[in-house]
Amino acid sequence: MRLEDLDKSRVREEFIGACLEDLKWIGLDWDGPPSFQSDREQELRETAESLVSEDLAYPCICTRREIRAAISAPHAEDEASTYPGTCKGRFRSIQEAQESSGRQPSLRFQCPPEEIEIQDRLHGQLKLSPWTEFGDFVIVSPEGHASYQLAVVLDDAAQGITEVLRGDDLLSSCGPQAVLQRALGLKRPEWIHVPLVLDYTGERLAKRTDGLSIRAIREAGISPERLLGWLLSESGLSEEHEISAQAAIRSFDLEVLNRSPIRLPEDFLETLA
Repeated sequence: MRLEDLDKSRVREEFIGACLEDLKWIGLDWDGPPSFQSDREQELRETAESLVSEDLAYPCICTRREIRAAISAPHAEDEASTYPGTCKGRFRSIQEAQESSGRQPSLRFQCPPEEIEIQDRLHGQLKLSPWTEFGDFVIVSPEGHASYQLAVVLDDAAQGITEVLRGDDLLSSCGPQAVLQRALGLKRPEWIHVPLVLDYTGERLAKRTDGLSIRAIREAGISPERLLGWLLSESGLSEEHEISAQAAIRSFDLEVLNRSPIRLPEDFLETLA
């Protein structure tokens, strides 16, 4: 298991421990000790610089707000803004950009102005336009941190990942990841984008919106078997009132998975009690 920890503004040691504790509580396990994206930060940076040397990326000294946002995974509710290409062709090297501005530039991938065809197990064959949605997207921040798009592409390849299952709010990220995989000569994994679990207002569960956490469910005295039983029932995967993680894995079937998001009732904890 590899933990995403490149966005240093959000990473704290206690969060890492809490995350691992929550996974163990719900019954999930993994092979070997957890690793971190930051362990490979130098390698990620060198790969990005190789793209610059091949004229597939370029240094950028534009505003930092968009750059910092690119470090984290983009979600459907995030405001999107396409980079206008201000720094494209402006500098001959990273060093020239640095000397011109007096600061370390970010690095942007030159996104080709074309549609990309991708295949998703649930959504079928899709045509995405990363150029329209993202423009020349950031692959390394001024601080030297690889962006989400670059890091996950290289992590998946390094770990031999053949299937990627994640929330469908990240479906559009297949576009920039596909063009990066092509530029780096990497094989695409099989993508599976599943519906999200939403709160009672229809918003995505997230720390930044104070979404209901696993810790809150634990502290309410709900068992992991009860939580999984409710979630699998709502997903169309099981009719069991309570079910263990191992049994849930055996009953998982994409063919019968509900295609609509799960919305938690406002009194969710009382519902599970």
